[in-house]
Amino acid sequence: MSTHAVVASATARASRRRRPSGMERAKARAGWVLLAPALLHSAIFIALPGVILVVLSFIDFKLLGVPDFVGFDNYRKLFADANFGPAVLNTLFYTVVVVPGGMAIALLVALGLNQKLRLRPLFRTAFYLPVVTSTVAVATVWEWVYNPQSGLANQILSFFGLARSGWLTDPNIALPALAVVGLWQGLGTKMVLYLGGLQGVSPELLEAARLDGASPWQVFWNVTWPALRPVHFFVVVTSIATSFQAFDLVYVTTQGGPINATRVLAYDIFQNAFGNFEFGQAAAETMVMLVVLASIIYLARRTQRESD
Repeated sequence: MSTHAVVASATARASRRRRPSGMERAKARAGWVLLAPALLHSAIFIALPGVILVVLSFIDFKLLGVPDFVGFDNYRKLFADANFGPAVLNTLFYTVVVVPGGMAIALLVALGLNQKLRLRPLFRTAFYLPVVTSTVAVATVWEWVYNPQSGLANQILSFFGLARSGWLTDPNIALPALAVVGLWQGLGTKMVLYLGGLQGVSPELLEAARLDGASPWQVFWNVTWPALRPVHFFVVVTSIATSFQAFDLVYVTTQGGPINATRVLAYDIFQNAFGNFEFGQAAAETMVMLVVLASIIYLARRTQRESD
């Protein structure tokens, strides 16, 4: 038999061996059937709106009239808009305050609740309760807390002999005041994630570090902190995405005021779309927000890889 015939025969046998069996094909079909609802949902509610968003950002679309393709005019109008710059800066400030601050507080709370406390389930429920509470209800309660005349915050200041403050009416402190609410409401989610990460840390490693004479801080920094790196990254990504979507809190309490001091990107997009009926410009602003958000998440991912 020639060399070519031997090679052809071996190739044919290998091809027959690689051919999936009827059982494997049936499993593959069953897998696609089970995935079909999720794929259909993603196609209708994620992929299709995404395509429409991209197309709409290049169109001058009004409620009445024929849509007109305008190219990058919506983006040029967006960057010339006096409200866009403050909205970007306010969103970044809100994110910078809420994300790292919330992570630090949540980790401290999780470390405390990871101990053998008598009322640990009650504390966990209390910290997580704001997460499952409607943002509108949360905003309404905090609007009362920040009320200049009868709010709890000013009553506490008066009790200590300090001057009252117009929390949501002072342009200098309105956004930090809302960031405090964001910290409080998002604490429960981060705490639960960190609790799960802490309970996944190897007890053998912790015990070995203690037996070697490591202090509690050394145990945390050299054993617990590295083990939480995947949790850190997940919390960072989800927290940034949530901060960029801040809308309900602003809409209920300040509606972007005073003097655009709390006008964030999500609220500015809403105003452009449903206040000014500039749907094309709103779509362009959404695209810019998604690009900025994706860039920040990419940098976070790259930083994590380098640290690993």
